[in-house]
Amino acid sequence: MENVKENKMGTAPLLKLIMSMAVPAMFSMIVQALYNIVDSIFVGQYNFHGDTSLGLKAVSLAYPLQMLLISVAVGTGVGINSLVSRKLGEKKQEEANSAATHGLLLGFFNWIIMLILGLTIVTPFIKSYTSNPDIAQMGIDYLLIVMVFSFGSCIEVCIEKILQATGNMIFPMIFMLVGAVTNIILDPIFIFGFDMGVKGAAVATVAGQILSLIVALCVLFGRKHAIHISFKNFKFSWTTIKNIYAVAIPAIIMQSITSVMLIFVNGIFSAKYPGQDGEDAITVLGIYFKLQSFIFMPCFGLNQGLLPIMGYNYGARKKDRLLKTLKYGCIIAGIIMAVGVVIFLTIPDLLMRMFNAGDNMMALGTTALRIICICFLPAAIGIVFTAMFQATGHGLRSMAISLLRQLIVLVPAAYFLADIELNA
Repeated sequence: MENVKENKMGTAPLLKLIMSMAVPAMFSMIVQALYNIVDSIFVGQYNFHGDTSLGLKAVSLAYPLQMLLISVAVGTGVGINSLVSRKLGEKKQEEANSAATHGLLLGFFNWIIMLILGLTIVTPFIKSYTSNPDIAQMGIDYLLIVMVFSFGSCIEVCIEKILQATGNMIFPMIFMLVGAVTNIILDPIFIFGFDMGVKGAAVATVAGQILSLIVALCVLFGRKHAIHISFKNFKFSWTTIKNIYAVAIPAIIMQSITSVMLIFVNGIFSAKYPGQDGEDAITVLGIYFKLQSFIFMPCFGLNQGLLPIMGYNYGARKKDRLLKTLKYGCIIAGIIMAVGVVIFLTIPDLLMRMFNAGDNMMALGTTALRIICICFLPAAIGIVFTAMFQATGHGLRSMAISLLRQLIVLVPAAYFLADIELNA
């Protein structure tokens, strides 16, 4: 079985190989994006004391810290994926097994960090962006549940990346589908059926993540794979941890940039426009990122298919296959982003209506969506190059690209152009 996996990534026709590995991940990421959008749509319909906008505003305030949680989990998984795939390409089976075992432990460690953060910073974080006590309480309730019970997400993501590193893309897709479908089914039950509102959305989210983890653990330890995880005679290795985090830390920083950027931009809106206008602007930005995920997530899924192929062939010293994979990846990502540009330019009003947006948010949102989508095409190239740098162990280069794209230029521009955007 190991030889089949190695031969597939090292010898199979590249375009067919990319599609076979990327399509399952792209599909699962589309479902992930869909349930993020559905989650917000349900919350946007919840009537709290005659106002349906409060829940959506609360979730938008919680979004940066929720993104930070995801960033730590996914960034760590990228480091694990990169090391495991490279060691398999180098035919170092024991080192690949060790990297995978260490990776599972790191998922648990990530949850401990999120648990501590959830219990200490959630309340002051949410209250720093709104003076409305109802919005603040709903945001605190939502974020506290999501972070305290995040073990499902933190550990399951690491299992996904371990299996993807071996060339297995089907089971990770199943794990994500289980979580997404569970969330979509439970959302209306908890939000409306039990009248839990935003808190119900959080319960549905973590329930889906925990069920996904249970399925992932059953598959990981109940079936044979190209790697073997065992804690019998396990020896902790700082060298392995160092090699994982050489890619993981830049990946975490890169993934976290969106969270940091949102914290800064939300702060700009709160400072420049206290009250209703600022809350509306923050909500529109949150809606945009939910909608954007529907376009960007397939590209991130593409990266999940590209990364083990690139990492394997880099380890196997097959430069031509590595560069051809990069080329095909850029073309596919460009096509996906072009579709996104067309959608955002032509039907921004329909997209905003899905979230039950009021007149002010509608006016802000339609203008913002048309402007922001201009960045989609160049972003496609940057996203694929980050996968190539991560796969080859050059995580700092990926981080530099993301810093330039999402923070260094964007935040100062947001500060100086906020008046123009809100008055448009």
